[in-house]
Amino acid sequence: MTAAQGDTGLLAPGWAVSAAASATSDHAYLRALLDAEAALTRAQAALGLAPAEAVTAVTEAADAGAFDVRSLAERARAGGNPVIPLVAELTKAVGEEYGPYVHRGATSQDILDTATMLVAVRTLDLVLADLGRTERALARLAAEHRDTALPGRTLTQHAVPTTFGLKAAGWRALALDARDRARAVKDSLPAQLGGAAGTLAAFGAYGATDPAELPAAYARELGLREPDLPWHTLRTPVTDLAGCLAFTAGALGKLAVDVLTLSRTEIAEVAESSGGGSSAMPHKSNPVRSTLIASAARRAPQLAATLYGSMAAEDERPAGAWHAEWEPLRDLLRLAGGAARDAAELAEGLRVRPEAMREHLDLTDGLIVSERLSAELAPVLGRARAKELLTRLASEGRPLADAPELADVDLDPTHYTGSAGALTDRALERR
Repeated sequence: MTAAQGDTGLLAPGWAVSAAASATSDHAYLRALLDAEAALTRAQAALGLAPAEAVTAVTEAADAGAFDVRSLAERARAGGNPVIPLVAELTKAVGEEYGPYVHRGATSQDILDTATMLVAVRTLDLVLADLGRTERALARLAAEHRDTALPGRTLTQHAVPTTFGLKAAGWRALALDARDRARAVKDSLPAQLGGAAGTLAAFGAYGATDPAELPAAYARELGLREPDLPWHTLRTPVTDLAGCLAFTAGALGKLAVDVLTLSRTEIAEVAESSGGGSSAMPHKSNPVRSTLIASAARRAPQLAATLYGSMAAEDERPAGAWHAEWEPLRDLLRLAGGAARDAAELAEGLRVRPEAMREHLDLTDGLIVSERLSAELAPVLGRARAKELLTRLASEGRPLADAPELADVDLDPTHYTGSAGALTDRALERR
């Protein structure tokens, strides 16, 4: 398949030209399918069910470069999945003597599910690396701006002061949460092996004394977890993966939407290191990395919903539920991988503008610390009168410093950030 015929990500800049795109390409899936087939022969040889010569023959023939992905995709329509035509081609490539050891005892779902787990593990390795870059960059920002005050905003309005360090520490906490989930899911992903209806019966027919030993041997060959049971219609691995990927996109989405807000022209408290241009407006420097991450965060939950819906898989092998998983799962891997890449670039290059933050703290002439003033004036004026005074001053638009009742009160908003510094320090202790 030429680049012009394949999925290049023309309409998906969030994952195009990313490591995750390569790890989830049709060629990558083909490689994983062939890895799964070769590992099956090796596992059977390890238990004395296939000769060493068969292992060599199958492994050498399982070269992804020797197969035509487009042809396999076209012929997959006949049987509903790509494993059927692939097995035929691989068997032919292995040759008459050892061809019978290709795919022996397995069903198509064994191979495709196992390949999917391989693709997921390989992609999660890339996601984890970029999450590591993201959290390290955010840790630096949090430490550097531990005491940099800016307006806290609730329901879009100024609330009370906070610090940029605490905000960055919160972004980092979410990146670490995503990392922990991705690690746990990656380590839990199992091989799939059950045969036609999940009983391993064919392996016994081919001479296995204890067919139940074979899934463990298969998993070892692949570096995947040993399955407790064949999971053809027990889709916990897929839904765990879906949840992890959707969470990752959403966690990084929080960073993105905050940067989108704070980088607005009229706010300009932060800026991406290199924004994107506009086809019509030469002056613009758009926050493209944040935009792409936010896009991924909005798409991921619906993709995960399809995978959760596919848990209702009938019988021992389902018609449609399994097939419905393939594309949304690959899309999720790509979205999470692209978002992690963009988040790392965003965090590493984010420009912080403390002078704009300070200017915005003063926009309301001291009203941003009205909570503190209410607490300090209540013992003197009474709670009701204190609230009435502050409400009146706010409605009149008068600077609080002009009110005689507040002549001796500290109105500096940078002095009212509570425990933000200590909370940031605590957050940075997490590794």
